[in-house]
Amino acid sequence: MRVFEEKRSRFVIGLMTVVAIMSISLLLQATGNLLLHNVVMLLVFYTVLPFWICSYYFQKNGIKLRQILFFTGTARWLLPVAGLTVLLLAFSISIYWLMLRGLASLSPIWVEYALTRQPLPDEWWYVAASGFIIAILAPIAEEFVFRGVIMHRLTVSLGLWKGVGLSSLFFSIFHINILGSFLFAVVASLLYLKTGTLLVPILLHIFNNCISVFQYTFNPSFPEWLMVTSIDDLYSKTAPNLIVLVVSLVSLLLFIKWVFRDLEIR
Repeated sequence: MRVFEEKRSRFVIGLMTVVAIMSISLLLQATGNLLLHNVVMLLVFYTVLPFWICSYYFQKNGIKLRQILFFTGTARWLLPVAGLTVLLLAFSISIYWLMLRGLASLSPIWVEYALTRQPLPDEWWYVAASGFIIAILAPIAEEFVFRGVIMHRLTVSLGLWKGVGLSSLFFSIFHINILGSFLFAVVASLLYLKTGTLLVPILLHIFNNCISVFQYTFNPSFPEWLMVTSIDDLYSKTAPNLIVLVVSLVSLLLFIKWVFRDLEIR
């Protein structure tokens, strides 16, 4: 009886939350304030939804927050995480170049569109709010959902390799740069398994997204010697992108091999 009452209570609270969110969304759309509407929806997507998913899964499996999020031993991972961030960003940029280079002859119009930077709104508050959500809130939410819930569930059911691989694939599907996002997710998963705390992959994710927000908001061509912003760049920057692609990929694969071997030994 008590379990039924608890489920009924959660259902009512969940239904009321959904109704409230929909009401706010409709009200903001009716007033024509689309920027505020976008910010509110981003906040909901990266706060309310992850909270529902994680709280339900953690409660169901008896997982305490202190078991998966703690500070002990995190400080010694700051420099490695910074190095991994540089490698992952370098790989992401160069693999994106390779993907666009391959598509340039097949669909130049689509490639031109992908390279065209969308203008930012003039309202500073919107840029600051959306930047904060993408740089800080999104990494926390995504690490809890994809590493704390999905990867944990899949590794328990399918084993280490399949759990990390499938959860990383699910993560990459929600991002434009699929190959870059997949390798990022693998590294984040291994950092979590290696350290036992979500704080380390969260820091990796925050470092990565902060640089991405800086690139998009302030300096789209950073780093200029590597970044492609036009179809001409796809051909003129072949050498640096190929070099960075090989070096970053080999370095990341060596890191993955080291962590996997260490996990299997333990």
